[in-house]
Amino acid sequence: MTTFLIGLVLLIGGGALYGRFCEKVFGADGQRKTPAYTKQDAIDYVPIKTWKNTLINLLNIAGTGPIFGPIQGILFGPVAFITIPLGNIIGGAMHDYFCGMICLRDGGAQMSETVRRYSNRWIYTAYQIFCSLLLLIVGAVFIYTPGDIIATQILGLDGKPTSLSTWIIYAAIFAYYLAATVFPIDKIIGKIYPVFGALLLFSAVGIFAGIFLKGYPLTELWGSWEAPLAFVMRDGAQVPFSYRDYFSAEHFIPAFFITVACGILSGFHSTQTAILSRTVENERQGRKIFYNSMVLEGLIAMIWAAAAMGIYNMGMQAADANLYSSAVGMICRDMLGNVGGVAALLGIIVLPITSGDTALRGLRLAIAEAFHIDQKSIRKRLALTGVLFVIVAAILVFAKLSPEGFKILWRYFAWFNQALSLFAFMVITSWMFEHGKVRFVWMPLIPGAFYAFVTITYIVNAKIGFGLPWGASYIIGAVFAAAYMVLLLWYGKRRAQRLLSPTV
Repeated sequence: MTTFLIGLVLLIGGGALYGRFCEKVFGADGQRKTPAYTKQDAIDYVPIKTWKNTLINLLNIAGTGPIFGPIQGILFGPVAFITIPLGNIIGGAMHDYFCGMICLRDGGAQMSETVRRYSNRWIYTAYQIFCSLLLLIVGAVFIYTPGDIIATQILGLDGKPTSLSTWIIYAAIFAYYLAATVFPIDKIIGKIYPVFGALLLFSAVGIFAGIFLKGYPLTELWGSWEAPLAFVMRDGAQVPFSYRDYFSAEHFIPAFFITVACGILSGFHSTQTAILSRTVENERQGRKIFYNSMVLEGLIAMIWAAAAMGIYNMGMQAADANLYSSAVGMICRDMLGNVGGVAALLGIIVLPITSGDTALRGLRLAIAEAFHIDQKSIRKRLALTGVLFVIVAAILVFAKLSPEGFKILWRYFAWFNQALSLFAFMVITSWMFEHGKVRFVWMPLIPGAFYAFVTITYIVNAKIGFGLPWGASYIIGAVFAAAYMVLLLWYGKRRAQRLLSPTV
């Protein structure tokens, strides 16, 4: 329990200090008019109060990643209680803050337009492909996961692809996504999110309190890293599980940082903060809306990591991705009883649903801006949204009908999610060079280089990638990370020099 508490202190205390530092480096100006007022259109550019914007952003960015990721990631042991807060503070929260604030300062531009401005057309094209694929996958994943939790944990159904009830539940989520994607942001998202937020708060607080009240046994960083009652199934037999063995066998770097994606860092978040950059009333609100929301997501990840370790240590089967939904249900009902457990599950369900709707909204806006498609007409919004939904539906059907479909989908989701962050770190670095903040480029450069190494090493080795041996994968990852750093520094300095040179 002590390691877990140390991690919480690091997350909350470190987040408060580094968040203020990020705000100072950016130079938030409380007197500057924001796009919510200068471009107000009653659709996407709409002033929204700080508390509501913070809640909207949290619900936008926190899908099933900070729950399912830690449930699997805690198998690497109690080191997760330290790496989650440290990565969140210097990586994920910093990433979200600067992405949101740069988009805000640039007139509420979507992230695709921001990438275009601070890079070149080749990088911009690569980003558009990466981003579109990720957001389509997010849309499918965040229908699949809440739909299955609703079916199996709330309604007691089988959730099988052959059951009509499964597809009715998916269709209902689709219908909500359509409304939230097409209608003005303050008409659907702004009205219903406070209700969703209350459910989320109940869920998170309930599970957090339950860890202590139920006395869940947590392994310490300085302990043996053994879990006497935890087990895995191997050849039909129960085999004792060891965090230490899992840590060594499963390659903590890069696997942990792909698995625990959203609680530490998520490239997907840059697409969501860009949406909210159009609704911020004052630049001084940015730290609460962007930075602190990511810290709260880290807190959710920490809570679920601890809860999962507790039930593993009490004798639940570990290291089986098929047990995600059952693990979530078991934790909620064990801690809060049947009624409270259902309410907590509803709080969990709103996370992916409220991320999926804005993922598709962000994709609509990005495509509309790239191809100059006017979005003031509801007919044009519906037409573009319809095309996107057909693609998402096809991905969803594949994931549900194929025996390995969802596992493949989730792995690509996790990898694309982290890889997309490299573009955001590039934007932040370039922005700092352009705005005379060269001495602070280490802020995006260090996490950017680390995740360049993590994402390339993982995909070079993984079965969904190139399947090369670990030795070769680490070498290729290291070379790519070094090249990423050198090229960013070279490009940033060149860009700054060009901007400072007198025009001819």
